[in-house]
Amino acid sequence: MLSRTAENLYWIARYIERAETNARLLEVGARNALMPNTGGGYRNDWESVLQATGTAGGFGEKYSDIVQRNVETYLFFDRDNPNSVASCIEKARENGRIVRTALTGQVWDALNTAFQEVQDFGRVERSRLSLSDLTDWTLRTTALVRGAALNTQLRNDGYDFTNIGHYLERADSTARMLDVKYFTLLPQLSYVGSGLDNYQWRTLLRAMSSSRAFNWAYGGEISPPKIVDFLVLNRQCPRSLTSAIEGADFHLERLARSYGKPGPAQTKVREMVGELSDMQVQDVFDEGLHEFLSRMIGNVAALGGEVQEMYLSGDVR
Repeated sequence: MLSRTAENLYWIARYIERAETNARLLEVGARNALMPNTGGGYRNDWESVLQATGTAGGFGEKYSDIVQRNVETYLFFDRDNPNSVASCIEKARENGRIVRTALTGQVWDALNTAFQEVQDFGRVERSRLSLSDLTDWTLRTTALVRGAALNTQLRNDGYDFTNIGHYLERADSTARMLDVKYFTLLPQLSYVGSGLDNYQWRTLLRAMSSSRAFNWAYGGEISPPKIVDFLVLNRQCPRSLTSAIEGADFHLERLARSYGKPGPAQTKVREMVGELSDMQVQDVFDEGLHEFLSRMIGNVAALGGEVQEMYLSGDVR
């Protein structure tokens, strides 16, 4: 496969997953903002979302007040934000247009319809668009694109590049979603384990569509170690870091067999799989949740760089 075609397929998947992540983060912010400010601490829930997405700097250049309306606009509609939902949908569709002949009709239709509908949102008075409607639309639309690809695309190397993009972006998004809990600091240590603390953890599970799956796996008893174990180490959780990295490993190994040429990307992903396989949840807390997540985000970015260098920069045809 031409490297430029592989790159387009890879980025279609990353942008679709990124759009979904922004919608989920907006839902987390909205739910946490419903809780009263109990005084003290770092309790601007919308700032926590911006910090977790890494967009606080760009936001600050355009908006002076960190309030829900501005954050919604920046993370959903703003074309100046390259990671907004609208920007991601537009970029995914443009990548799809470039490699139209590598996509089935169902995948192209899903991408094109998503692009047209997000354009329509921009022409509607903002007061008529609730945040819940926008997030629900994004989750349905991104699921439709992925489902069309899963059900209709040929299982060739293009399928592997698509899934590598999907799994790397999912690993990054799970780490960032968990990091929202770090940035939404409780007012004081005595609130740990309180109703406010548990509400924030439950909000995170709901925003990741993982509440029922968590209850099945752990019996419904909420505690930070159980949630971190579920979203970081549990292979049964489809959004866990371990599941995502092992998914990337599977498709990178398929590429290595197909091209007969393993390389630094395979070495890096095996290291990450090995580290996560050997970890216990207490190891995460011993390192510090934020520190661990920041390191994982860096590792995922490094793995993405190896994939770019090895497969998407013209070295493999």
